Amino acid sequence: LRNTGGIETNFWSIPALKQVYPPMPGRKKIQKFISTRQISFNTCVPCLTLAPVVILITQSLTVQSAVRNIYFIFITVSLILGCQSPLNSPYKTSESGKNIYYNTFYAQPKTLDPARAYSSDEYSIICQIYEPPLQYHYLKRPYELTPLTATEIPKPHYFDENSALLSFNPPAEDVHRVIYEIKITKGILYQNHPCFAQDGQANYLYHNLTDEDVSEILEIRNFAQADTRELKSDDYIYQIYRIADPRNNCPIFPIMAKYILGLDTLSQSLKRSLEDEREKRKLKAGVTYNQEADEKAHPIRLNYTRFPFPGVVKKDDYTFQIILKKKYPQILYWLSMPFFSPIPWEADRFYSQGPLIKKNITLQCFPVGTGPFRIDVFDPNLEIILKRNENFHKETYPLMGEKGDEEAGYLLDAGKPLPFLDKAVFKLEKESIPRWNKFLQGYYDSSGISSDSFDQAVSITTDGLMQLTEQFKAKEINLVTSTATTTFYFAFNMLDSVVGGYSPDKQNLRLAISIALDMEERIEIFANGRGLPAQGPIPPGIFGYEEGINSINPYVYTWNEKRNRPVRKSIAVAQKLLADAGYPNGTDPKTGKPLVIGFDNAWTGPEAYTQLKWLQKQFKKIGIVLDIRTTDYNRFQEKILSGNFQFLSWGWNADYPDPENFLFLLYGPNGKKQHGGENAANYDNQEFNRLFVKMESMENTPERLQIIKKMLDIAKRDAPWTWGFHPLNFGLYHKWVFNAKPHTMANNTTKYLRIDPMSRKDKRAAWNQPHYWPLGVFAGIICIASLPALIAVRQRKKTPAV
Repeated sequence: LRNTGGIETNFWSIPALKQVYPPMPGRKKIQKFISTRQISFNTCVPCLTLAPVVILITQSLTVQSAVRNIYFIFITVSLILGCQSPLNSPYKTSESGKNIYYNTFYAQPKTLDPARAYSSDEYSIICQIYEPPLQYHYLKRPYELTPLTATEIPKPHYFDENSALLSFNPPAEDVHRVIYEIKITKGILYQNHPCFAQDGQANYLYHNLTDEDVSEILEIRNFAQADTRELKSDDYIYQIYRIADPRNNCPIFPIMAKYILGLDTLSQSLKRSLEDEREKRKLKAGVTYNQEADEKAHPIRLNYTRFPFPGVVKKDDYTFQIILKKKYPQILYWLSMPFFSPIPWEADRFYSQGPLIKKNITLQCFPVGTGPFRIDVFDPNLEIILKRNENFHKETYPLMGEKGDEEAGYLLDAGKPLPFLDKAVFKLEKESIPRWNKFLQGYYDSSGISSDSFDQAVSITTDGLMQLTEQFKAKEINLVTSTATTTFYFAFNMLDSVVGGYSPDKQNLRLAISIALDMEERIEIFANGRGLPAQGPIPPGIFGYEEGINSINPYVYTWNEKRNRPVRKSIAVAQKLLADAGYPNGTDPKTGKPLVIGFDNAWTGPEAYTQLKWLQKQFKKIGIVLDIRTTDYNRFQEKILSGNFQFLSWGWNADYPDPENFLFLLYGPNGKKQHGGENAANYDNQEFNRLFVKMESMENTPERLQIIKKMLDIAKRDAPWTWGFHPLNFGLYHKWVFNAKPHTMANNTTKYLRIDPMSRKDKRAAWNQPHYWPLGVFAGIICIASLPALIAVRQRKKTPAV
């Protein structure tokens, strides 16, 4: 058992219990029961007081050993249950009333290395630990960048081919170099970590570990000593080298190589150095050489400083420059993402040791950052616990926000130091039902709403508005909604001979299917109405998104003046387009049979069958047969990369709030098959490409908006996508959670949350009142079941010995 001090204590080490029941059957089951409930027996006064009573009662029973053990188990378990408050609490009693935030995660994060991580479940952890130079303002909308570790937002300095400084905002074609100078705030410290620990002679204590040194080490906190140091510009530069290191397979390297001067050359130099070292090791080891095993035991350490790299220049300990090959304003958004977080060389050196890698103690599991929290427990099969970083620098809650924030209570903590939480606990919950039930019991502080639980939480008024049900209002649960900067869509393979191509008949085929695919119905059935039908690739909240009659896709919708909203065109229009495409009533003229289109997918979840049937039904409305081709996700990825598909479902979450981040999904040179980019449809329209190049490096001006409109009209006419929908996010928060304003761009938002732990404690107790009558029934059953044994023992005593 683990008590509040973290000392391991065995329940059976209590002398009286050990003496009375040394080999007792069922003992292991009791131990397992206690440990899984995380009972703190050392701090449980009632149990310690009553334990001797239990022993005396069970010893006094002159019954068979098995019956006596039943009594002991029943009484012991009853006492243990009585120690929990509430009885069904999944947490330690010592945590009750503490300043801890409880939430969940659905799948084990693959990596917490900021050079490799690129998914929402990973970002929900690492963004609380690492600090890039910039961040998003928590309250303001539209989204606005603010300094984090930087002293200010860096401004670009543009230079021409002769290195002459250009005017404030020159045309992209005149720019040949761009310099962003980033100044770091002084005095920021890293979390305490053994990688920084030194002896009296400034020698690092843990940079040359052996297997024997780490024989008792299971996690970072097992190291005896830890230290810290100040954040320096070298740490940001080191991370940019790591982006180029081919071993990290950084997902944004191809994008950054297009813009950061010399990054591609640096990567090639690092790759050659790795290959040379591997060749030397291979020659030395001979036929026994195994690269993977060798580098796991003896990782290759590259001295980054000996590789020339003109893309980054250190000015001093608190200032460095990033140099771009061409104009790219979006680099500021990237500077708010974990990819540009600082990594101290000491951490990389510490984790690149074979003995630690064997124990899976790596940067992918135990980050080293300057953020408001640090990893306390990393058990991805059970829980991830973040603890307040004792060395966190001064940061305060925003002083102002947007209109309505003060009325909504988002400015109650204005100017107060961050973070408000002492600890954040994330429990692994793979199933939605237990996660939902624990939220309703008050054991999780927030929750999303699954389709199965939607009707329980949300009701729809007669005028179509969504509100909480009376049950949830009574529990004082708050509903927070926002439109995600996300687009889900269906894409055609533009390289396919049937559904691809740019001739009018091919356009008509795709437009007919786009009309037939009723997104409004899909949103209603599968998302409980939580979505907006997309009129193009750009979601709400991003520059270039418009509302009203000027925003609609005129090839799929018409504007209904009376209802003041777009209305999908009729199936009759779709059938007319299909006939114009050469497929009257969906018939393939080559075979005289219905046209068959393949739908490749990896839909294997519980709702997959229903959604696939619905999709087939949509195609059937215009006479087309949809051939379902379901496979595993890896095979699905291979098909997309090779262009071996006709029709698929895909989606994109915004990396940053700029239209370029969505329009590049249709940019020809980003084609998935030809270039390995994110253009899954392999769409390649030359006029669209030309306008994209012009638009991508522009500021958000009326001129840029006009270019975006032209690009959208081209794409809507060609219809490489069916455009799909933008999801609405619904979040539920208990009344004891404050400052929970949704932010679809920022990921470092845990530091803004505040908890009222005493209110939560009271509500948990009220919502989880125990029912004791089952214990009485169970006790009665045990007594009745024991009667035959008691009678048999008494008769045996009365029977004289022969």
